[in-house]
Amino acid sequence: MTTPSASEAAVPGRLEHDLLGDREVPGDAYYGIQTLRAQENFRITGVPVSHFPELIVALAHVKRAAARANHELGALDDERAAAIEQACREIADGQLHEQFVVDVIQGGAGTSTNMNANEVIANRALEIMGHAKGEYEHLHPNNHVNLAQSTNDVYPTAVRLALLLSFPKLADAMDGLIVALREKGDEFADVLKMGRTQMQDAVPMTLGQEFHAWATTISEDVERLTRTGRLFKEINLGATAIGTGITTDPRYAQLAAEDLSEISGVDFVVAADLVEATSDTGAFVTFSGVLKRIAVKISKICNDLRLLSSGPRAGLAEIRLPAVQPGSSIMPGKVNPVIPEVVNQVAFEVIGNDLTVTFAAEAGQLQLNAFEPVIAFNILESMLSMTHAMSTLADRCVRGIEPNHEVLEDYVERSIGVVTALVPVIGYANATDIARTALETGRPVRDLVLEAGLLDEAHLSALLSPTMMTRPHRPTPTGTIPVVDPATDSGEVPRMVADDNAVTETGR
Repeated sequence: MTTPSASEAAVPGRLEHDLLGDREVPGDAYYGIQTLRAQENFRITGVPVSHFPELIVALAHVKRAAARANHELGALDDERAAAIEQACREIADGQLHEQFVVDVIQGGAGTSTNMNANEVIANRALEIMGHAKGEYEHLHPNNHVNLAQSTNDVYPTAVRLALLLSFPKLADAMDGLIVALREKGDEFADVLKMGRTQMQDAVPMTLGQEFHAWATTISEDVERLTRTGRLFKEINLGATAIGTGITTDPRYAQLAAEDLSEISGVDFVVAADLVEATSDTGAFVTFSGVLKRIAVKISKICNDLRLLSSGPRAGLAEIRLPAVQPGSSIMPGKVNPVIPEVVNQVAFEVIGNDLTVTFAAEAGQLQLNAFEPVIAFNILESMLSMTHAMSTLADRCVRGIEPNHEVLEDYVERSIGVVTALVPVIGYANATDIARTALETGRPVRDLVLEAGLLDEAHLSALLSPTMMTRPHRPTPTGTIPVVDPATDSGEVPRMVADDNAVTETGR
């Protein structure tokens, strides 16, 4: 049994009874006997339900909607309904969250979490009615707070709502990272560097293009996550035990869903097939999969940041990450890329959580999936960790990144990758010869091309200019004809006109 705190010990305990017998509950506790047993049985993660306040708020909203629907249907009297609703409002406003003490991972398909909510709401409602905690003859956790409900419809509905309530924070963190990356992309728009494929020199690009690409890849998934999250608006509230709606008024499911929509601000709909909806966890699998997709992308970006900043003397050293703490207990002066490293680790966690969600969803049997608690825990934990990780990456790393201009310029100058820009004019065979000689001698491509008489200085300079090497263009034997950048184009399609002496551009 859990040892009571000093404050609990000062208040006489109260005796409560359930299926298994009598137990003494701490006198100050708003939870009851079933929560007490769950505390003893499920010492698993050490993470209580209160770790996820959105889940507690969601449970309060669901219980309030149920009470309101039951009252409207005449199944719950005015006094009890009002007391339950007030207790739920208080919990939704942040009160009594410390009373939600059961471990997030538990057996029983979430029954312990549901009963924790029922008992806390019941005991607070009893106080509101002028009674002492535990005087369940006046208002009972099961008979009144859980009226017309089962864990099997309350818990999955609450988890869905909790995920929807958690989403705005995650979306804000994603948007913050996107903004930080785009700002750096704009700042580095004119910083030329070498692109790489398969860890080998490829062709030039700008550092700005690299950062903008990272911003784009994250922004793609904000909408994808939003779209996938809409799956959670279909709920099985009113299904009770297995989806048949046993113990409920035929009007209850629709009424409860409407009340929950009004209370939460989310437009919920009752699933067309409540039996299917009670056993199905496909929406969780889909949503977790998108979280994994984001984690993979974020981890790849962090890999790139660590690689590009490697050094400072013996690595790529193209960029400098902000120094946020000393890096070694033995090597003086060492500073490590600790922010990308911690975000990498969060990504690994999210990827592993997705596998857990997949296994748990597959393991459901017949009319119920008993493993929804581990599904809820892993998705909520993934969202929470990713929210913190992306904010940390944006604030503690990306916004402070600086380019190492000297190194970047040197890599471009010494790289043979620039010869690719000359292929349409001097041909692949000549370009190959130039590349081979540059590698063997260490001489710049520019010097070798001029020495071979393949191009004159003006033409070569045009072909190797940063603008031409980092934007679409069509080289010709006499000059280069750029294609207008869509980002700065006025919307007209350009028509290219060339003569012997000049290249001009006119709108069509």
